[in-house]
Amino acid sequence: MTITPLDVWIAEKTGTRSSDGLREYQICKLREVVEYVKRHSRFYGEYLSGIDPGCINNQGDAASIPFTTAEMLSAAPLDFVCVPPGDIGRIVTLPTSGTTGSPKRLYFTEDDQELTRDFFHYGMMTIAAGNDRVMVFLPCSSSGSIGELLAQALERFGSTGILHGPITDYAEAGEALASSGASCAVGLPAQLFALSRLYPEIKLKSALLCSDYVASSIKRALEGAWGCEVFSHYGMIESGLGGGVDCSAHAGYHMREADLLFEIVDPATGAPLPDGERGELVFTTLTRRGMPLIRYKTGDFSRVLASPCPCGSSLRRFERVSGRISSIVETRGGCKISTPELDELLFAVPGLIGYTAELARESGCDTLTVALFAKDGATAIREAAHRIKNSYLGESIDSGCIKLDLLNGGAEVLAYGNTKRGVTRKDYY
Repeated sequence: MTITPLDVWIAEKTGTRSSDGLREYQICKLREVVEYVKRHSRFYGEYLSGIDPGCINNQGDAASIPFTTAEMLSAAPLDFVCVPPGDIGRIVTLPTSGTTGSPKRLYFTEDDQELTRDFFHYGMMTIAAGNDRVMVFLPCSSSGSIGELLAQALERFGSTGILHGPITDYAEAGEALASSGASCAVGLPAQLFALSRLYPEIKLKSALLCSDYVASSIKRALEGAWGCEVFSHYGMIESGLGGGVDCSAHAGYHMREADLLFEIVDPATGAPLPDGERGELVFTTLTRRGMPLIRYKTGDFSRVLASPCPCGSSLRRFERVSGRISSIVETRGGCKISTPELDELLFAVPGLIGYTAELARESGCDTLTVALFAKDGATAIREAAHRIKNSYLGESIDSGCIKLDLLNGGAEVLAYGNTKRGVTRKDYY
């Protein structure tokens, strides 16, 4: 087992190898970025008018800074921008959930994008080595896309990125991967899972799962089918794509702490939570200049793991994100259903390729409809019914609070697209 390359990278960027030194660096950078956005951002100039950067001396002081939310970002994205229009190198537009919300727009300078390349460079060195060929099943059609940045980062240590794009045709993707000579693959968890079920004859050295929650059942399926070591990455467009990645110990994410300050807070009260307690992940961009974000609420669940990483790094570890607050739907009987919990149950079903789930809130009872995509749909339905009824949902099903409806979706594979999956909800009353 080797120590994560991020350990040396972060030490070089921050000038310290100690945990206390890193915290001091982050507080210093936090003061700088708060002062910067108050001077250059229309939004923060007003929103943080009562915050004195000079009074931010520790994490407790940082907790007095108000949160930034996705709704604020959607309402007036240009008010967050801190540089002249000519300095913006890339604009990313993200749709919001629902049909009426304004889209979020994120603005990046070339220097901001270089920060991401730099993180990808060192983060990928655990997953790939010089001369490895890496198939990238991520967006890559535009300049500055995640796929392009990743390929550029791989070149810095001698690897080659093969840009494919998100999977829309599994037959084509399977042929492309098999014939590419790639030893590594990067892509969305559900897409690579389906590909491994359809093409188990492919063998890889490693796979990196990103852009969505990573179920343990998916990780085990890829390891079993392709015989590869499976890594997971956490990040979002708002964080500048890169956020954290696990190391060869697979014991949690090592975060991009030279560029981002992470916190765990109570999602209801916003109060900071101690190490070990699970809550909402919040981050502040410390080094971004185009559109910095201060205490941005991600809606993702995680926690700080207090014990040292087995790889030997002194960096903090964050537990693998266990889903999003928005991924939870609740029945009238109070039963909470989440995509991550369904993933753990259903992706372990032998022969399953994918699924969709919908909760319909009807006048009689709530109906959970799950369409299963598998070559042998009848067998998949029997196994899925057994797993669901023996899970935390079993009591609600037995009591009649939830009606379970399992459908045979056939063997046609869902591409899922490049969006977050989730349990959709319909209200009929």
